[in-house]
Amino acid sequence: MSEVSDTIDHYISLWNETDADARRAGISRIFADDATYTDPLVDVSGHAGINAVIAATQGEFAGFTFKLLIPVDSNHNIARFSWELIPSGGSESIAGGSDVAVFDESGRIANVYGFLDKMPAA
Repeated sequence: MSEVSDTIDHYISLWNETDADARRAGISRIFADDATYTDPLVDVSGHAGINAVIAATQGEFAGFTFKLLIPVDSNHNIARFSWELIPSGGSESIAGGSDVAVFDESGRIANVYGFLDKMPAA
């Protein structure tokens, strides 16, 4: 598995990590210190901001799991990938989208730009 694909696998696993300490450690490992995360609902920077978004999403969608839809497509320092949010029991997704990740020179994620293709019903 390529380093980029491995990092994206870790990225998706962070969205499912409910242990706050493990999640913070994972964010520190794969994200640059000044990394940003932007999607239609949020725009945050830094490890604390990214952690807050993930924690809030987990609180809102308890009992759901993020799943990477493969393959990860990458060139140079950019990767794009799609994901879905499914009930932990594994039926039809309630949300999904595509993200673009930009990596810094050290191989850590510098920016994530998220696009939501499917949102849960209100």
